[in-house]
Amino acid sequence: MDKRADAPPIGLPAAELRDRLASGAVSAADLAEAVIARIEAREPEIGAWAWFDADFVRKQAAALDQHRKSGRPLGALHGVPVGLKDIIDTAGIPTENGCAQDRGRVPTHDAALVERLKAAGALIVGKTVTTELAFMHAAGTKNPHNTAHTPGGSSSGSAAAVADGMVPLAVGTQTGGSVIRPAAFCGITGYKPSFGLVPRSGILTQSPTLDTVGVFASDPTGVALIGDVLAGHDERDPGSLLTAPPRLATLTAEDPPLKPVFAFVRTPGWDDALPETQSAFDELRDALGENCFDFTLPAPFDAAAEMRACINFAEMAHHYRRYEVDPLGAETREALETGRATSAQDYLDAMSWKARFAGALDEIFARCDAILCPAAPGPAPEGLVSTGNPIFNGLWTMAGTPAVTVPIFTAENGLPMGVQLVGPALADGRLLRTARWLYEFAGNEGEKE
Repeated sequence: MDKRADAPPIGLPAAELRDRLASGAVSAADLAEAVIARIEAREPEIGAWAWFDADFVRKQAAALDQHRKSGRPLGALHGVPVGLKDIIDTAGIPTENGCAQDRGRVPTHDAALVERLKAAGALIVGKTVTTELAFMHAAGTKNPHNTAHTPGGSSSGSAAAVADGMVPLAVGTQTGGSVIRPAAFCGITGYKPSFGLVPRSGILTQSPTLDTVGVFASDPTGVALIGDVLAGHDERDPGSLLTAPPRLATLTAEDPPLKPVFAFVRTPGWDDALPETQSAFDELRDALGENCFDFTLPAPFDAAAEMRACINFAEMAHHYRRYEVDPLGAETREALETGRATSAQDYLDAMSWKARFAGALDEIFARCDAILCPAAPGPAPEGLVSTGNPIFNGLWTMAGTPAVTVPIFTAENGLPMGVQLVGPALADGRLLRTARWLYEFAGNEGEKE
């Protein structure tokens, strides 16, 4: 017997919830009430939302149910609740970028991805908390697994909202580790697509060389579902790629033709991993047996963190020049000061490394389906001052490769720890298929509520 049979609709994985909405087994209005009740009950403790209005949710739900009654075709996300990071423009709804200097800012146009979500029939629930200007100054959101611990950042509210069951799907962004790390800390699936697969039009620009839209769900199937809706070229974003539809959901649902092969990589920063993280990966490698081999990255990858930070801070200083520096948090001020002091030569040198990193991965991807590595040094750190160390994420943001984290490990203190998988650029569907395989291999099939 399915142990989820009597669960409230909001507790179902996104794909199953989508199917029930499409069949009429669940109405958008009933689901909206479940979402509202959950947020009103839990938000005072978690602090995941920067903007939420119950009547706004109810009006959308009523319109979606009316659309269904009309007999017209349903969108791919008809009625599925989605949270949006508060750096993503929403027409008529505040988008304040986690910054006091943007308080009261109300865009007049939707970001490209919001247009796509609405066209797909998604139920836009509200705006989720972001750290200040999507950097590393924490905003007070708490980890649902233990509210004394950080949920990570900068997409802190999006990760926490999904992990706490407030919404099944949420959108964030990653410039360093802002999707993968919070997903790992909150025990959910986070997916950072290949650079350029999802357009960033209408989203706060921090570093156009690195900024990448990402998504959150309970499982790999869920991130594939929303990823399909968001992907596609948009001429308003210079970094947007003109590519064929990625077919993420279709590929993710397929069984791999062969048992996947993993390359376990001790990426730069491995010494920062806690002993329990290192032990957990040893056990996973043993469990995977001959389908997992060790691989050492070439020496140039040791410079990845430095080169990524150089690009990030220099571009951040340029794009955030309209902000007064003194009122900003210490982390943001320090990054801006570093960026302003960066020479043109150092910036251009760092830019030349981006393609070098991506090209150097060809050898490893010729031998494996995915790179296997930590998503974070360990479980979410205690305290709400730091969002955690992104050392295991920035390399893949720099390379532009897709990355996904799945909740497989549990730390000694009971908090979740994620496993990060990385695949070749624009092979996102294959990577998510491998992630689903590993997720189920680790015993998660049918376990998510």
